Amino acid sequence: MPSAFDFSASPFDCLSPEEQALVRASVDIAYYPEGAVVLEPGEAPQHLFIIIKGHVSQSEGDELLAHYGPNDSFDGRALVAGRASSRFVATEELVAYQLARAAVQELIARNASFGALLFADLGHKLGTLAQRAQEHEAQSLLMERVDQAYLQPAHSVPASTDIVSVARLFQQQRCTSVLVTGLAGGAPGIFTANSLQRAILDGRPLEQLAVGELASAPLISVRAADTIGDAMALLMRARVHRLAVQDEQGRIQGLLHALDLFGLVANRSHLITVQIEQARDLPALAQAARQITRLLATLQRGGTRIALMMQLVSQLNARLFERAWAMIAPPELLAHSCLFVMGSEGRGEQLLKTDQDNGLLLQDGYTPPADLAALCERFAQALESFGYPECAGAIMLKNPQWRGSQTQWAERLRGWLLQPEGESLMHLAIFLDAQAVAGNAQLLTELRQKITPLAQGNAALVARFALAIDAFGSPASWWGRLLGLQGDGAVNLKKAGIFPLVHGLRSLALAHGISATGSGERIQALVAAGQLDAAFGQELLQSLHFLLGLRLQAGLAQTERGREASGEVEPQRLSTLERDLLKDALAVVKRFKAWLHQRLHLDAA
Repeated sequence: MPSAFDFSASPFDCLSPEEQALVRASVDIAYYPEGAVVLEPGEAPQHLFIIIKGHVSQSEGDELLAHYGPNDSFDGRALVAGRASSRFVATEELVAYQLARAAVQELIARNASFGALLFADLGHKLGTLAQRAQEHEAQSLLMERVDQAYLQPAHSVPASTDIVSVARLFQQQRCTSVLVTGLAGGAPGIFTANSLQRAILDGRPLEQLAVGELASAPLISVRAADTIGDAMALLMRARVHRLAVQDEQGRIQGLLHALDLFGLVANRSHLITVQIEQARDLPALAQAARQITRLLATLQRGGTRIALMMQLVSQLNARLFERAWAMIAPPELLAHSCLFVMGSEGRGEQLLKTDQDNGLLLQDGYTPPADLAALCERFAQALESFGYPECAGAIMLKNPQWRGSQTQWAERLRGWLLQPEGESLMHLAIFLDAQAVAGNAQLLTELRQKITPLAQGNAALVARFALAIDAFGSPASWWGRLLGLQGDGAVNLKKAGIFPLVHGLRSLALAHGISATGSGERIQALVAAGQLDAAFGQELLQSLHFLLGLRLQAGLAQTERGREASGEVEPQRLSTLERDLLKDALAVVKRFKAWLHQRLHLDAA
C-alpha cells in the first residue's frame, strides 16, 4: 500500500480523512512501458488511473482527443459507464496508481464533489470549483487593508470658522463632514451634518457660532494597514459613522464612511461607482480607473463568478468612458453623436485593460466643432492615463477612419462586409461587437439595422468571414503545449480557445441577423431562434467563461511579478483540476469548430 499518495491534487483534495484512508487501502502501483495500451475501447475498466510519472494519450480511431500527465487521472467516465469509449496508450514509460473500482464507487456515493470533479461535465466541474472558492470569499475580503476601501477626502477648517462657512464648504465639496483643527489639546476633532443640526438648535446666529464649540473629539481613527474586519469592529464598538484613516506617520489620508465600508462588503463595485460619479476632472477619473484592477484582483481571489466580474467591470468602464467624454466633448457634440467601444469591451468581456478600441458616429446633417480632432486626441490621452494604451492598429476615434457621419459609416461597413478579407475582415469583426457608451445610442442602432440585411442569405459571405476561426490552428495541438510536449509549453488562451469561440458566435449572429454583442447574449438569441442546441450553447458559454477566468488569473499573476499580461498560461502554474478543466474546454472548442465547418460549409469557402 503506497503511503505517499498526493491528496493535494484534484479530485482527491476534497476527501475527508476517512475517505483518504479508503484510498490508501485500495490503491496499488502499475507500470507500463512506452507504447503499451492501458485501456482499449469497449474494455470494462477495473481501476481509476492516477499518473505518477509519464504521459498517456487518449484517442478515438485516428483522432487524438487528449493528453494526460503527472497527477492527472483517467478514465473516470469509463468506470461509471462500465465500458471505455477511447483508447489510452502510454506515450512514454508510465508509472501510475491504480485505485480499485469499488473504492471509486464508494467515494462517489459518499462525496458529491469528488464525483463531480472526477467524471461530470464541464458545467458541474466549474460549479464545484466555484463553490469551493466562494467559501473563502468573505474571509479574504475582511483581511484586505483599510486603504483598499474608498476613502473620502478629509477637508479641514480652523476651530474659529463660523458654521455658515462650514455649511458652504459642505455644499461646495459635496461632503458631510470636516476635520476641525486648533482644538484644546491639539488633536483634531470632527464636525458632521448631524453636528449642523445641533448648531441650528443652539439658537445663536450661525455666522457667529464657531465650529470648534460643537466639534466632536477625540477623533476615532484607524491605520491604513489595518484590515477591513478591524475597521468594521471599531465602527460598531465606537458607535460612529466614520473613521479617520492614518498612515504610518499619523497623517490623515481620508475618511472611511460606514456606508462605503459596508458597501465594499456587499458590493465592491459600488465604491468605484461613487468615485466615478464624484470625480470633477480627468485625474480624479484616472484614480477611479486604477481601482478597477484592484477590484478584479479581490474578486478573483474571492472566487467570484467570471460572469459577474465581467458585468461589473463592463458597467464601470462604460460609466468611466461616458464621464470622460462628457468632460471633454461640448454638449452639442454629445447630443448629435454616439461614442462606442468595440472588441472585448463592446462584448462586455474585457477584464484586464487592453488597448483602446473605439469610434465616433456623427448624426447626418450635424456639423461637428472645428476642433473635433483635438477633442478626440484628448480623449485618447485620457484613456491612456486610465491604463488603456493606444491601439497599435489605430482603431480609435482619434483616427479619422474610425469616426464619421451615419452615411460615411454605412458606406464603410458595406465595403468591409462585401470584401471580408485581410484588414477588412478584422475591422468588420471588431465593429460587430460595437456597444454605445455615450451620446445618442440610437444612431448606432440605426446603423446596425442598415447593414444586417446585407449578410442574411449570403452563405458565401458568412463562410469567408467565419473561416478566421482556423487562424490559430487546432485545439488538439495545444494539449502538447499544455503538458510541455511541444515548444515552451505556454498556452495562448486567446488563440487556443477564446477567439474561436467568440468569432464563431459572432459569425452565427451575423448570419442570422442577431444584433446582440455579448457572447452570452448571442448564445441565448441563437438558442431562442432554434439555431443552436441549448445544452451545447451552455457548454460553449461555460468554456468561454473558464478560459476568460484562467486568462485573468494568469494576467494578474504576471502583473504582480512586474510583467505585462500576455494572455498565456504556464502549465506548471496550473493545478491538476485547472489542467483538467482546460482540456475539457479545449475539447468543446474543437467540437464547436467542427460543427461550424459543417453548419456554415467552411470547407467550401
